[in-house]
Amino acid sequence: MKESDTNTISETNWELIDSLTDETVDRKELPPLDDSFFAKARWRMPENKTVPVTIHIDPELLSWFRSQGREYEHRMIAALRIYAQVHKDMGMPSA
Repeated sequence: MKESDTNTISETNWELIDSLTDETVDRKELPPLDDSFFAKARWRMPENKTVPVTIHIDPELLSWFRSQGREYEHRMIAALRIYAQVHKDMGMPSA
């Protein structure tokens, strides 16, 4: 990828994207996510080193992540990574 590629202004209609809801997204061309799909699915986590931190989390949120299995902390990291990447890609300033 050339540096000039990252300077191109997006032609994506972000207002339209933001206005979409589950009901308005056309899924006709997508295959169904049935039991056979999930039987073959595998959880893949990046192998990055982590730094131990202490944060305050709502009990219900922690309970939900724990209910997802023994790798719940890795799933929490993945969720934070996805959130950060989406906001980074949208050009949103960091706090």
